[in-house]
Amino acid sequence: MLRLRGTKDSSARAVAFTALFALLACTSLLTFGARAKQKDKKGQQPTTGRIEVSTNPAGYPITIDGSPAGETTDYVRAIELAPGTHTVEILFPNNTRWSQVFNIVAGRKNCIALNYRPRTISIPAIAASPCPYPVNVTSPAQVNDGDIVTFSADVGYAGPSALNYTWTVSPPAARILSGAGTPTITVDSSGLNGRRVTAILVVDDGSGDRNCRQTAQAATGVNALPQISTPKRFDEFPSIAFDDDKARLDQMAIELQNSPGSQGYIIAYGGRRSRAGEADRMGKRAVDYLTTTRGISRSRLVFVNGGYRETNAFELWLVPQGAEPPRPTPSLSPDQLRPAPRRAHDD
Repeated sequence: MLRLRGTKDSSARAVAFTALFALLACTSLLTFGARAKQKDKKGQQPTTGRIEVSTNPAGYPITIDGSPAGETTDYVRAIELAPGTHTVEILFPNNTRWSQVFNIVAGRKNCIALNYRPRTISIPAIAASPCPYPVNVTSPAQVNDGDIVTFSADVGYAGPSALNYTWTVSPPAARILSGAGTPTITVDSSGLNGRRVTAILVVDDGSGDRNCRQTAQAATGVNALPQISTPKRFDEFPSIAFDDDKARLDQMAIELQNSPGSQGYIIAYGGRRSRAGEADRMGKRAVDYLTTTRGISRSRLVFVNGGYRETNAFELWLVPQGAEPPRPTPSLSPDQLRPAPRRAHDD
């Protein structure tokens, strides 16, 4: 018995064909007849050999030495061949081939009798791999510094294995609060202050197959904390003579010109022995000088009566837009004052 296996088809349920051949060979056993070893009437020996072929069923193509030689029959078909080696091939269904090399001897025959009995063998379909599979990570577009950011993964895995989730976040200041090893994590954005927090997820099913290891990421912008503006005290001095005060006020005018969005605060303090209302007079004089002489808009100047100190004094402040205004810091209460006696020319 000879068994030849055919080719598998391309469908999910592949089918294999097995051809069983029964070969009856009489190679070199029989002669053409009683006169095969005797000279013919003319005294000549046979010059060809013969193969006798039959198949059950019939009708299969024959090739001899690569050339077509008709088809098989279910009765003996004789084919004369020159002495020497010849390759005989019979093509059966599903590209199943039977082939054999014969040494043809003049005056002798070789018998080929084949029974073809195909049978179908079902091969179980190979399970389709669940890999690769889609992975998508989502997160909010923007949060404020200090907010908790949630990163969630949507994984389209249809295989039987439990998945491994490995998260990494950047920059280093970002910190995973919960969810490591799961499809969802929360991240603390404190201190990122205007940077982006990025989460990278690696998912694998533990099989070692590179197609079963997927990577995805998402990023969230972190809004910077609002800048807290603070007032700037750029000068503080006792007021002895107004000509000296003007030199200090000139510096305030320059500061205001260099900071268009700021306001100038003038805090005046009366002294222990000053006349009543001295701080108001000092403030009015300073404001008038800055607006009339230095050209500063009155809307950018604020005067504050700061109360009392040991001597007449000024505080000059530059206050950015939105900043808390400065508060006066008097050192004396009104009951501690000892005003100087009023002179006749004091008005």
